[in-house]
Amino acid sequence: MKIDISIAGQTLDLLDDADQLVKRYRVSTAAKGAGEQSGSYRTPRGRHVVRAKIGAHLPPGSVFVGRRPTGEVWTPELAAQFPGRDWILTRILWLSGKEPGFNRLGNVDTMRRYIYIHGTPDDQPMGVPGSHGCIRMSNADVADLFERIPVGTPVLIHGDTQIVI
Repeated sequence: MKIDISIAGQTLDLLDDADQLVKRYRVSTAAKGAGEQSGSYRTPRGRHVVRAKIGAHLPPGSVFVGRRPTGEVWTPELAAQFPGRDWILTRILWLSGKEPGFNRLGNVDTMRRYIYIHGTPDDQPMGVPGSHGCIRMSNADVADLFERIPVGTPVLIHGDTQIVI
């Protein structure tokens, strides 16, 4: 399996080993666009790998802070208590860059930037940029993807051109 994320298309394609489309998901990448610099709040491009899967067997809407479940499940009432919070829900697929100097090591390190594929409140729109750099998915979609892929799955994030993984 491989993951191909289009920033321009706001899609995440799950591909089999023959590069055939298994499933397409709508996503939301960074509101500020693409970029690799730490502190940029942009979605990093290039070749990555799923370094860790976090949240197996937790209920949909489970809230994470610092990659740890808080024991809470997202509700509109909980959201009202914490306005402006960047909700990381349901599952986390933590990405690590594979290209030294571009998305790995130094001030461009995807993993040190805590870039994830993760769930978000179901009232957040998919198909339009809106994240702080991560790739947001609906809770049902991130749970589905989580079950389909192992740690080590290759991930390609690109702007508007297709690159072969």
